[in-house]
Amino acid sequence: MSEPIRNKKADFPVAPTPQNTPANNAPISSHAQQPGVASIKEESLDHATAASLFARNPGLVSMIQGKLGSLVGRSSGYIESLPVSVRRRVAGLKGIQKEHAKLEAQFQEEVLELEKKYFAKFTPLYQRRSTIVNGAVEPTDDEVDAGQKEEEEDVGAKGGEEEPKKEEGKEAAMSGIPEFWLSAMKNQISLAEMITERDEEALKHLVDVRMEYLDRPGFRLIFEFSENEFFTNKIISKTYYYKEESGYGGYFIYDHAEGSKIDWKSDKDLTVRVESKKQRNKNTKQTRVVKVTVPTESFFNFFSPPQPPTDDDDTVATDIEERLELDYQLGEDIKEKLIPRAIDWFTGEALQFEELGDDMEPDDFDDEDEDDEDEDEDDEDDDRKSDRDIDEDSDDEEDGASKPKKEAAECKQS
Repeated sequence: MSEPIRNKKADFPVAPTPQNTPANNAPISSHAQQPGVASIKEESLDHATAASLFARNPGLVSMIQGKLGSLVGRSSGYIESLPVSVRRRVAGLKGIQKEHAKLEAQFQEEVLELEKKYFAKFTPLYQRRSTIVNGAVEPTDDEVDAGQKEEEEDVGAKGGEEEPKKEEGKEAAMSGIPEFWLSAMKNQISLAEMITERDEEALKHLVDVRMEYLDRPGFRLIFEFSENEFFTNKIISKTYYYKEESGYGGYFIYDHAEGSKIDWKSDKDLTVRVESKKQRNKNTKQTRVVKVTVPTESFFNFFSPPQPPTDDDDTVATDIEERLELDYQLGEDIKEKLIPRAIDWFTGEALQFEELGDDMEPDDFDDEDEDDEDEDEDDEDDDRKSDRDIDEDSDDEEDGASKPKKEAAECKQS
């Protein structure tokens, strides 16, 4: 088995995917344009103040949007000031560029077809992997020898490590590789941040994660589960769609994603939690406790993707673009990283190939000076004091009729 390719954004990714970004040169995926979030540097105006200002002045927002929109694509006047002969040459270059764009679109289409061709070759390997993971078959001697040879090479490269002691008594009772996909997902950083302790009990029943291409540009992620106490679905899927027309450079343009409905069993919905809330009767002054269902963080929110805003949505304070970008990136990580190299994520070996920086290696990082450590300790002491002050203030303000706090249905990712 060859050594995995380092996953640097400037290089080719470890696996092709139809939802790549122009920054990544993987097939259809990296040739798709992801929803972008503008990078805005705010120096003297913080987020809360800006949001408040715009909320109070909808006319100001409309004026700014109109002004920015009118500037897009406007000429500075330089081209128009050139002599006629030069402008003719500029027009000629534009004509050549149009021919280039046609070839780019053709290139992207052929790349997609090549991806599909090799995906057909990958599929039997994925199916073989699934049968071993779920205990239907055992690996052949050749497969085991090939895997052990790679392990020996890795150990030799690291200077030699002791082999873990085998526990003979437990082998007979174990079928396949328990919690294979849960372990692999928890080692994949972007997915691990979404998985809660409650989710783990359900994800232990995950027997396979796979994907398939659509007839149109796009793909479907498929999560297969065994019988469990949380939902009745055997299959939960999520589909990423791309627009029919190509974007600049022939790239596929991300359109939207759709997730299948999860049929939760009674009181087992992991995407919500139940809180107790006190209510007081205005007439009798009597109080009662009612149960309130509020959204909560869960990996299964992944199957309820955010929808792109409509053209007439002029909401000022919205995080829809950020949520779309996060959702897009998670799908890409599952398709490009998790599915093709699941065993490397299960063992944790894939972590060493995650991007640490442009040219950074783990050994490139040196310990900080003791003076810096002392400063960090002083900062931590100050932070702890501030936290105690906040806790004391919160205790003073608490009362029995306080409103329950709602958590965002979508997990945030750093």
